[in-house]
Order: sequence, then C-alpha cells, then structure tokens
Amino acid sequence: MTEAAEMARPRVALLDRERIANAALAIVDETGDFTVPAIARALNVQTSSLYHHVDGRAGVIELLREKVVDAMDYDQLHRIDQRPWQEVLACFARSYREAFAAHPHIVPILATTTVRAPLVISAYERVIAMLHEAGFPERDSLAMVTALENFIIGSALDLAAPPVMWEIPEAAEAPELAKALEAVPRDAERAERADRAFEAGLAALLAGFTESLPSR
Repeated sequence: MTEAAEMARPRVALLDRERIANAALAIVDETGDFTVPAIARALNVQTSSLYHHVDGRAGVIELLREKVVDAMDYDQLHRIDQRPWQEVLACFARSYREAFAAHPHIVPILATTTVRAPLVISAYERVIAMLHEAGFPERDSLAMVTALENFIIGSALDLAAPPVMWEIPEAAEAPELAKALEAVPRDAERAERADRAFEAGLAALLAGFTESLPSR
C-alpha cells in the first residue's frame, strides 16, 4: 500500500452501530421521536449509508432497545440460582425502571414495537426460565412478566410527570382525594412520591405472584 493510500484511509470508522444508536437516542431525548434521515443529518452522512448498518427504522429501534437495556444491572440475572425469584424480579424491576426513566421519551417507541434485539431476548429468557424453575407454569410466566413490565413502564413515565398530578377544581367534590393529597408532605420531591408509589405497587405485584404460585 502506498503512503498516499494509507493517508487517505480514515483511521477511525466514520459510522458504526454504536454511533447510530447514540445519535438516535439523542434525537429521541430532545424531540420524542426520530427519523432515519434525521439521524443521517446528525451524523453528517448520507441516509443510504445507515442502511449498511441497520435495517431501516425497525433496526434503529432495536439498537435503541439494546442501548437502554444495556444500561440495566444484569448482575442479578447472572446470579439467579443464588437468590430467591422475588428478589431477582424486584432488582430487575428497579433497574429496568431506572433505565427507562433516564429516557422517558423512548418508552412509547419501545413499548409499541416487537422485541427482536438478541440482548433483550436473552434477558427475558433468563427471567422466564427462573419463573419456570420456581414452579410457575408456562401459561402464566409470560403474563407475569408482561404485567410487571407494564407496571415498570408506567412507573418510569411517572418519574417524568409533573410534580403535582392532581389539582381539585372548585367545581369538583373530592374530599377523600383531598385528604390523601394533604397527607403527602408538600415539600416531598417528585422522585420521592414516584418511588413510594413504585415500591408499593412492586410489593403488591410480588405478593400476588407469590400467592398464585402452585404448590409443588
């Protein structure tokens, strides 16, 4: 190879899946959605160049899914055999919520598209296998995971909600709701309120799952 050819070759790849994922996530965080041409503009490349790395919008969504899920703490999934399933699910739920809460605008995109990302499929495989080992039948395990995920998604969005979610107008009579609102400290931060609601709901879900566990 001549010296000129060596100098002409870029030393760092101009485009890869990681850069595409980062650009897409930044766009979603700012605008709430993305388009493939917008990603190309952000990366200063031709739109056609992206298709060498991802399969259009669907491919970018799976990159985003892996990007968010990769931020989760997977230690509990790698130590499933050493911990009670309730504890593993609780840790999984908290980590899942934290990862989504960091990018709340991405939730509607990921929640309304089919999951295909290998990293995510692997995580679900571990959780489903753990539930089967605990004694839950196959017909119930996916429903349990879906119910937990639905709760997590709602809880993640709650972290991005306004500090005050209920304002009772003068025309409405809601004395019991008013009492409940008064019971919450006025200086309580939004995250504190959201965390209390999340932990209460998570405890109820796990208690219900435990109660439904068939005797072995």
